[in-house]
Amino acid sequence: MASFDIVNKIDLQKIDNAINVAIKELVNRYDLKDEDCTIELDKKAKQVKLQAKQEMALTSLIDIILSKFTKQGLDPRILDLSKEPHPSGRHVYQELPIKEGLDKEHAKKITTFIKDAKLKVQASIMDDQVRVTSKSIDELQATMNRLRGEDFEVPLQFDNMRS
Repeated sequence: MASFDIVNKIDLQKIDNAINVAIKELVNRYDLKDEDCTIELDKKAKQVKLQAKQEMALTSLIDIILSKFTKQGLDPRILDLSKEPHPSGRHVYQELPIKEGLDKEHAKKITTFIKDAKLKVQASIMDDQVRVTSKSIDELQATMNRLRGEDFEVPLQFDNMRS
């Protein structure tokens, strides 16, 4: 039986590089000089912490980070942008958690998508990944192509291809 795993893994080193490049750009940006902006990566909590004087500057920080993620080859969807910024004193703060692994909801969406595709494969949820098995490697590759063409709101990687 051939199989592969569908996962959502993050590379903290690439994220760190993207954040460092974003910090360098932040220092050189004229429109953000007087905004007292900071970008910080908390590797233990797996989140990016932003601070600025105004919400508009915070939006600019997010745009800088997303562009640097794209240039580093990272999918910007690994950042959870749903958290609202919270003001505190003279600054506005926002924490952007980094999403790693597939939660149950997304794993179920993926397995139902695979089952609805009527391919000769079996998909099963295993912790934070989905294992797809089949007798044919061609069926597995067709499944990968179908999954690449669909948007599941999380970046997907294919791991451990075994024949």
